[in-house]
Amino acid sequence: MSAHTDIKRDGFIARLPRRWQPYVLLARLDRPIGAWLLFLPGLWSILLARPRPARALWLIALFAIGSVLMRAAGCIVNDMWDRDLDRRVTRTMGRPLASGALGMRAAMVFLAALLALSLLILLQLPPRAQILGVASLALVATYPLAKRVTWWPQIMLGATFGWGALLGYAAAADRLDPAAGLLYLAAIFWILGYDTVYAHQDREDDALIGVKSTARLFGQRTKPFLAACYALALLALLAAGHAAGLGGRFFAALALPAALLAWQVIALDIDDPALCLRLFKANREAGLAIGLAIALGGWFA
Repeated sequence: MSAHTDIKRDGFIARLPRRWQPYVLLARLDRPIGAWLLFLPGLWSILLARPRPARALWLIALFAIGSVLMRAAGCIVNDMWDRDLDRRVTRTMGRPLASGALGMRAAMVFLAALLALSLLILLQLPPRAQILGVASLALVATYPLAKRVTWWPQIMLGATFGWGALLGYAAAADRLDPAAGLLYLAAIFWILGYDTVYAHQDREDDALIGVKSTARLFGQRTKPFLAACYALALLALLAAGHAAGLGGRFFAALALPAALLAWQVIALDIDDPALCLRLFKANREAGLAIGLAIALGGWFA
């Protein structure tokens, strides 16, 4: 196996009982970046809606826990759909379902447990948010199929991972309005960009097995495409802030995430998989900087 793989068996994984290790790897609990990226649009929307501070902290805690659970559930669904493809890709051939370390029945039981815990989180939210939470399951269940039928599966991931922008706003404000829609649009463009960078890790293997992606579609033209995605995300964020009546500090503070995203575009080398992974992970800091800008414009204006 190539040194470039997303299977990490060292660290705390190695100290767990052997029978637990495949479940932790299946849920990607060894790599929290996915849970962070799922959580951040929800954080933005809670801050944008500006509920009472105690309510905001409660919702942020619920969304943090829910993001870990639903990211794990989404990974299981993804690996169940992709186990045959994963066996043919260097980076993913060691995943528990692809390698046979876990069977489908065990994965389904684990998935059911995670969804049950997620339901308990969802029941703490207002009815409008509960409806949106249930609706998101259709995206979670089907987005792994997108790469088989379209060159734009990253948009499907954007719609799925960005759903928290709608869910968080509905949970905090018990309504949806143009600001929430614009924030969701910003999340989709942001995710479209960073997941294109992520997909360059598998570009060659994907070409061999016929999997589609924006990384394969744009190839050497990825830099201008990434710049366009991030620019559109920032424009949508500006529009969302204006629609929500955020103060001038928001618009000034967006300079930080804009600089972080611009650095990714400048640094990108699509032929360096390890660098692509590092740039992908750097979106945690960029997303937190966006949350800070929203907080400065809404809470501390």
